[in-house]
Amino acid sequence: MAPLQDHSDDVVERFHPTSGQVTGWLAVVGSAVVALAGLAYLDDGFPPWVVGLALLVGVLAWAAMLRPALWATGEHLVMRNLTETVHIRLAAVEEMAVRQVLAVRAGDRRWVSTVVGRSWRKAVTARPSASGEAREGMAYADFVETRLYDLVDEARRAEGVRAGSKEQLALPDAVRRTRDPLPVALIAVAALVLVVSFFV
Repeated sequence: MAPLQDHSDDVVERFHPTSGQVTGWLAVVGSAVVALAGLAYLDDGFPPWVVGLALLVGVLAWAAMLRPALWATGEHLVMRNLTETVHIRLAAVEEMAVRQVLAVRAGDRRWVSTVVGRSWRKAVTARPSASGEAREGMAYADFVETRLYDLVDEARRAEGVRAGSKEQLALPDAVRRTRDPLPVALIAVAALVLVVSFFV
């Protein structure tokens, strides 16, 4: 008899970014153009540090604006940020709100994702959401907040815990963080290139 497969880490829903993508791509492309132009005209007196700076700006723009992602699995809310990925157990979420960023309290700490957010004006006037059905035509940030509340409520019911209860606070592995080596390495290399460029 084949063992049962665990689908708890299968992606239930991915949430697309609400801002920053256009700016991020413009920064990456602009940095690449400057760096390539600098390399092409390096022998004509183009400052090497400008190439190094363009490389660092491009890497940081990619890591800060294009790399972040947000999705939910059967058991976790997953936030991929600048240099790390955070897995938050849905049943362990104590508080949550979408303002200018998504803020989640779990494991006695506050975790933030820049993927989903509201404008400053809407963040000030928005009221805390509650579990409910997503409506056609509702703002995407409202949909994400509503959907996340539903997923958290479902996870709490499955675990038999209430928000703020001792049972919820005692849930094991409420938050798991993993450092992502690729962005860390790229940022370190770009910073090193910039430093070296001052001495070339």
